[in-house]
Amino acid sequence: MADSSSLIGQAISHYRILEKLGGDGMGVVFKAEDTKLHRFVALKFLPDAFAPDLQVLSRFDREAQAASALNHPNFCTIYEIGEHNGQPFIAMEFMEGSTLKHRISGKALPFVGMLELAIQIADALRVAHAQGIIHRDIKPANLFVTKLGNAKILYFGLAKLVPAGANIGASEMPTATAGELLTSPGATMGTIAYMSPEQARGEELDSRTDLFSFGAVLYEMATGRMAFPGNSAAVIYDGILNRTPVPASQINQSLPSKLDEIIGKALEKDRKRRYQSAADIRTDLQRLKRDTESARQPAVTSAGGELGGKSRLGWKMGASAVLFVVVGFTSWRHFAGMTPPRSQKIMLAVLPFENLTADPNREYLADGLTEETISQLGRLNPEQLGVIARTSVMGYKHKDVRLDQIGRDLSVQYVLENSLRESGNHIRLSAQLIQVKDQTHLWSQDYDYPVKDILNIEDDVAKAVAREIRVRLSSQQQADLARSRPVNPEAFDAYLRGYHFFYGSTDKDADMAAKYFERATQLDPSYALAWAYLSRARHWQANEGLIPMEEGRRLAREAVERALSLNSSLAGAVWSKFSSCPLPHA
Repeated sequence: MADSSSLIGQAISHYRILEKLGGDGMGVVFKAEDTKLHRFVALKFLPDAFAPDLQVLSRFDREAQAASALNHPNFCTIYEIGEHNGQPFIAMEFMEGSTLKHRISGKALPFVGMLELAIQIADALRVAHAQGIIHRDIKPANLFVTKLGNAKILYFGLAKLVPAGANIGASEMPTATAGELLTSPGATMGTIAYMSPEQARGEELDSRTDLFSFGAVLYEMATGRMAFPGNSAAVIYDGILNRTPVPASQINQSLPSKLDEIIGKALEKDRKRRYQSAADIRTDLQRLKRDTESARQPAVTSAGGELGGKSRLGWKMGASAVLFVVVGFTSWRHFAGMTPPRSQKIMLAVLPFENLTADPNREYLADGLTEETISQLGRLNPEQLGVIARTSVMGYKHKDVRLDQIGRDLSVQYVLENSLRESGNHIRLSAQLIQVKDQTHLWSQDYDYPVKDILNIEDDVAKAVAREIRVRLSSQQQADLARSRPVNPEAFDAYLRGYHFFYGSTDKDADMAAKYFERATQLDPSYALAWAYLSRARHWQANEGLIPMEEGRRLAREAVERALSLNSSLAGAVWSKFSSCPLPHA
């Protein structure tokens, strides 16, 4: 495109160009407004130099055709393909976030978040392969992570379409050769590094080529390193064809050996020994996620949810140190032993609150109330009721998934659905408790409370849920739920905003989380949970080098001590203290 800046402000079809977002070898992407439907879209234009190239035009059309055939929350949605002054463009979903390549940037992703993204990507590949589409260019740069933590597969320019009903593994359609990938627009050295052995050899491809590429991506997510690095194509090809990467757990010692097995099976050179379907690798990832959560169940259920969204190695080292110094290893083992196996509990999933307000920027309110409800229900009777962690349920946000499927995925008997509206200084909440096995609505209720009384809604919901699924409550628990707990609306809003950034992944997220939690404690110095999260945010800042380590240790310890002084029984504050201790020097 000769001068992309000249398009800013122009109207193209029913789209108004707002700004340039970026581009790659296959096109330039703009943010635009759809003036008919009043929504933002991304417009991808083919560069001028490639407009006469029939091969490139074919790939451009193929990208639109392949992507538009898929209807799944983990694919970038294609709206239409059009043309402007002889230049074709694709109108697609506008997303806020960053590519997985940018997210990794040489650092391993937090384990729990990594697993969730991997499960989403595997599920998207399952759907694509079922519809006869092989992507053939799975790599971090073609995987997008939205601000809400959802994975999206981008760019199908190399996709192979298999006729409906054909055997995807026996297609005779031509594939891209290695030479093509070295010279074609958008095919960089990074693309070569994620090829399957059969793709590198220029052989016939089937869906298992995507699974090898996904294995290479999974390795990089877990370690921050490429599975097959090299300074030349020859070195990379040799690695793909002949070498096995160092096990991920040897690079990132916080990883379980089971992940090594999953990655190893995905990266088998012989595709007959590799995973045979994306559904298989998704199942193994889900099983690993379930087992990981079960192993952490004492900490999760006592806090009513996973309060430690940043599962970084430094945080785990800090947690181990405090277990010895603060509570003592023997006491902790006794506490863990008191919690019965998950299979003996009533299991409940609190699905993400649906934001029915007119303002999408209020998503932080819905996400924060989801966590607050998980936390409150998790404190009811941990020996009898298990509440699924936030990181597991947030994967269902904005997704249309059957309740019986959720029940199987999470091994729960009940789900709690919620939606909210905000009207002035009032919160209107609709809640319904559903039994998964027959999808019976056991209870539903609408609430309308001033923001200052929002915690009382959570108490009322907790009491109703306990009553319907027969969770035994002690007299103290009943008294706690009956106690009025007004909050400072401004402090509560700051706390929820801080919580929103706390589950981000960038340095800016760490600083913003600390800023808002600190603001909440200033507005309401008695806000114990805000102090607890401020401790974790300070720990995060120090761990990432955003503030001096000694200062971070001091601020984190001061915050958690303040939280415990305000509410010594607050499980969130205790768990925060587990990861706020002085870290061992490297």
